[in-house]
Amino acid sequence: MTATAKVTPIRPGVATSEVYLSPSQVCDLVPGMTVANLKDLRASGKGPAFCKPTGDSGKVTVYKQSDVIAWVERSRKSTTEQP
Repeated sequence: MTATAKVTPIRPGVATSEVYLSPSQVCDLVPGMTVANLKDLRASGKGPAFCKPTGDSGKVTVYKQSDVIAWVERSRKSTTEQP
């Protein structure tokens, strides 16, 4: 995420410790990630946890920043031979 990127609070004036990201903001956070790739990972269940605040058929998808970071960290390896 760029230093100038701003995150709109879920409810203005209500403090929350969680930061929610749009798919494009997730791609800014994870080098090489594209919105299309993230959508494929979401559909296959292999991507980070996500929220659909407008319901299953809604177009809004958001990700908790902490979930995205945890998902990246779970893929950490020390050698290329690890499964």
